[in-house]
Amino acid sequence: MKTVRYAYALTGALLLGGTAASLALQHPATAAQVAQNEPGTINAGAPRPGAPMSFADMVARLQPAVVNISTDQKVTVQQPANPFAGTPFGDLFGQFGGRGGGGAPVTREAQSLGSGFIISPDGYIVTNNHVVAAGMRGAVVTSIRVTLPDRKEYVAKLIGRDAASDLALLKITAPSALPYVKWGDSAHARVGDWVLAIGNPFGLGGTVTAGIISAVHRVTGQGGANDRFIQTDASINQGNSGGPMFDMNGNVIGINSQIFSQSGGNIGIGFAIPAEEARPIIDTLMKGGSVKRGYLGVAIQSMTDDFAAALGLPKNSGEIIARVEPNGPAAKAGVRAGDVVTKVNGTAVTPDTTLSYLIANVAPGDTARLDIIREGKPLSVTAKADTRPPEDQLAATVGNGDDFSADNDDEQSGDQAAVPGNAIGVTVQALTPAIARQVGVDSTVQGVVVSAVDPSSDAAQKLRRGDVISAINGTPVRSAADLARGVQAAKAAGRPQVLLMINRARGQNGFVPVKIK
Repeated sequence: MKTVRYAYALTGALLLGGTAASLALQHPATAAQVAQNEPGTINAGAPRPGAPMSFADMVARLQPAVVNISTDQKVTVQQPANPFAGTPFGDLFGQFGGRGGGGAPVTREAQSLGSGFIISPDGYIVTNNHVVAAGMRGAVVTSIRVTLPDRKEYVAKLIGRDAASDLALLKITAPSALPYVKWGDSAHARVGDWVLAIGNPFGLGGTVTAGIISAVHRVTGQGGANDRFIQTDASINQGNSGGPMFDMNGNVIGINSQIFSQSGGNIGIGFAIPAEEARPIIDTLMKGGSVKRGYLGVAIQSMTDDFAAALGLPKNSGEIIARVEPNGPAAKAGVRAGDVVTKVNGTAVTPDTTLSYLIANVAPGDTARLDIIREGKPLSVTAKADTRPPEDQLAATVGNGDDFSADNDDEQSGDQAAVPGNAIGVTVQALTPAIARQVGVDSTVQGVVVSAVDPSSDAAQKLRRGDVISAINGTPVRSAADLARGVQAAKAAGRPQVLLMINRARGQNGFVPVKIK
């Protein structure tokens, strides 16, 4: 079998903080060793009128500190069963498991490729966690190799990693001091500033691309303390992951980590972890610690225009609590599903500063004062933050804060008649224990079950037969009359939509805005 070679990067639909802190590195004594980007060492040159300056002198200084990182991996895969087992041809098809026909597991080799940069003369290297992590299920990383621009190769030691922020710290030992670069100040990066990206796309070796900062504080929707990126149009491709983004002073203001692409190639939308977010995490890893983040035990939905219209609240202000984990910090503080959190410790919740971001940056054990709007009335609650569990554990509990899907994947019959009745186009019936078992919701759920939807209504695009409506605009629904009263109250208040709390099979709960006909 030929060696399988992979270049792992975050592509396609977007996948994947902390407070700023100074990074104090203890370096061994070196003779006149200075950072490659020490002030005054880079001759930027004078730009020609109407054109950017040449980046050549800057690149010559910076490129020696940017490295190629590769991993060797062992991947265990299950062989398919031998379809010819027990026939005269069975022995001819060993690739299917030979005589046994059972498809025994086999181990293959794989590699991943990425980039990194040296941050100290004694060989500490920053990269992305996904560059040095196993690339697929059943894979185990057996070694990490670092290749410098002069083609010298070293075996690296993994000092620490933080999967949530996608950061990792490596260490190599060289016979002499290594070229390195220093952190910059990403907090003052501005949209339109020139930036350089240096890395090893597709394993081609040192490659330099230039562009501008397209956006700052970009939220990709993955949630957590680190969902805040610098967006750039500098070309970033597979293999650039973990490489540095430099400002025009030659300082590292970001770690290139993600791209948005339908094809896997660069389309001018790349994302870098800001230095102000990465630096304290790397500092913690260098000291042998692990990164702790705050946790409330809630799932969150964004305040879209439809949600704001249904609730009569300002746009882009606050986020909705979709679910509350039983016995979690939020539940103990009295937070309820349907609450709109507008501030955390006095900081406003906005699309750029999300509730997930703010809570994750509360130290475990500290208190978080939440400003809430509940049933149209403001109030405050105080919750004691717990430690955020690992990401895989979160996915199995409250969905890691993912938005509740309002898509209707239920096939409506083509000859279904229009449903008469209320102004949102749904027909409901009482939820009995037998119906609850049939639609797959917990026996403790109360509400009414959707039995039919008007195909011409907005609800037809968002609800499905079997959905259980348990509240409308924060008011409990226990009968069709309750639902009708909620719709009439919204109309009387001049609201064009209502917000329904929906329960679905397998514990899927969330809120859906529905337009009034």
